[in-house]
Amino acid sequence: MIREDPLAGLDPEQREVAECLRGPVAVRAGAGTGKTRTITHRIAHGVQSGAYAPDRVLAVTFTRKAAGELQSRLRALGAEGVRAQTFHGAALAQLGHFWPQLVGGTAPQVLPGKVAAVSQAVEAMGLRLPSEALRDIASEIEWRKVSMLSLERYAARIDERPVPQGISAEQLIQVHESYTELLEARRQIDFEDVLVLLTGMLETEPRAAVHVRERYRFFTVDEYQDVSPLQHALLKVWLGDRTDVCVVGDASQTIYGFAGASSTPLLRFGAEYPGAREFRLERNYRSTPPIVQTANRLMRDRPGALTLRAMRPEVESDALPRVEWFASEHDEAAAVAASIRASIDSGTPASEIAVLSRTNAQSARVETELAHQGVGSRVHGGQRFFDRADVRQAVLLMRGQAKVADPRPLFQVVSDVLRSVGWTSQEPEGAAQRERWEALGAILSLVDEMPAGTTMEAFSEELLARQKAHHEPTLEAVTLSAIHAAKGLEWSLVHVVGLSEGLLPIAHAVDEDDIDEERRLCYVAFTRARDELRLSGSAAGARAARMPSRFLAEAGITLTEH
Repeated sequence: MIREDPLAGLDPEQREVAECLRGPVAVRAGAGTGKTRTITHRIAHGVQSGAYAPDRVLAVTFTRKAAGELQSRLRALGAEGVRAQTFHGAALAQLGHFWPQLVGGTAPQVLPGKVAAVSQAVEAMGLRLPSEALRDIASEIEWRKVSMLSLERYAARIDERPVPQGISAEQLIQVHESYTELLEARRQIDFEDVLVLLTGMLETEPRAAVHVRERYRFFTVDEYQDVSPLQHALLKVWLGDRTDVCVVGDASQTIYGFAGASSTPLLRFGAEYPGAREFRLERNYRSTPPIVQTANRLMRDRPGALTLRAMRPEVESDALPRVEWFASEHDEAAAVAASIRASIDSGTPASEIAVLSRTNAQSARVETELAHQGVGSRVHGGQRFFDRADVRQAVLLMRGQAKVADPRPLFQVVSDVLRSVGWTSQEPEGAAQRERWEALGAILSLVDEMPAGTTMEAFSEELLARQKAHHEPTLEAVTLSAIHAAKGLEWSLVHVVGLSEGLLPIAHAVDEDDIDEERRLCYVAFTRARDELRLSGSAAGARAARMPSRFLAEAGITLTEH
């Protein structure tokens, strides 16, 4: 099979990155500049040119979905054999491999979550705390570990850290100790321990380090602005004294500082790796010029900020980002829902519309108002598409049908399989039935994305690959999402709600670093929009009147009051 040239179609800056195959490389890639395309084509070029043995390349990112997308793109480019994993996924596999050899027996069991163990540690101290406090303590344990702080060093910094209501700073430290003792007694570890243990093992066991370094020679790290000190330390021991690493990130999209992430390794990459090649991707292919200009104004003169250049031609019909100010949150939600209804009626697909908010709780009112408008919605981060029972059943039947020789067109075969599980061409009335109908219809819509002549067997394999990679088809529903969860996604029309002081920036952001992170969060929200960005806020809060978010003035957006 003839593969296309991985360098074909890249812009000059992207091509320059893709051709730089050796040595330390840092790519600062702005929103919408094609960073995933660039790094996957770089890896594919390295494999196709013979510079990389595919099984010696490891691409690392932060979520399983992102890793799945990288794997899918690499497979499509002919770079089979390249591994794309999360830090935790790669570390867990390596820890499981080395533990029996170096420690003996099987590796400790990994906790699926910390809250239950934290709750038991708290109860053992004779305390009772609400579930929110338990989750906060679990997050604080995670922060301490990814920041590579011992209990002693953490205790010395306790005055800088948030202490949940109902517990003292001294008791919080004791919970950390009790949690650690509880896991040791049960021979369990948490996800951060996986990285801690592997990093220590590779630092102290030469055999393990040599094995990993022989296995993986070339590293690519995506979203490097979100790396934690612990992940940075693991990358360093993976590399050893070698420097064949390419990191990609955008300091303006560092939004996980509360969880220990820092853009410092990205911004100081050249100092850490003398002689490193550093590139900038600033051609924005996603958004209209007015949206790009708004985003640039928001981040102007901020540390590490790039200046995006809109590559889409400016046309008179481009809508300027606008903000509407309402008397109450209810009025805001009702107006947003009515606007979305009008956009759908004018031809914008529901799946191309998103409502982004600082917290998940803010979306509930919008969800209710959308339902009143007869508009379906889905909460991003809810149940995965391929985890739905009806979808799992359909995929299983597709696998069975693939074993049968059927000369009919693919669309006909797939639609018949879906009809056997209750799908019809007519949209049902009930909300639950409509949700199931849309999910099964989404499978049928994938047929249109397949090349002409695709067989049932090939379609079945594509479904299986998507299932493994969490690569979901598009559902015809408006997406409701917290801004953190929307990172990496894009829509034609984006509504950002709650642009009020106390919401964005959030009330507990008080010092300059916190406000900077809130600003970057706002930037991420703005740059999710391709064609139209609509902003809103409200004056009436739960306890007091609110003012418009300071970020609106920084971005140069004019307020319209209702």
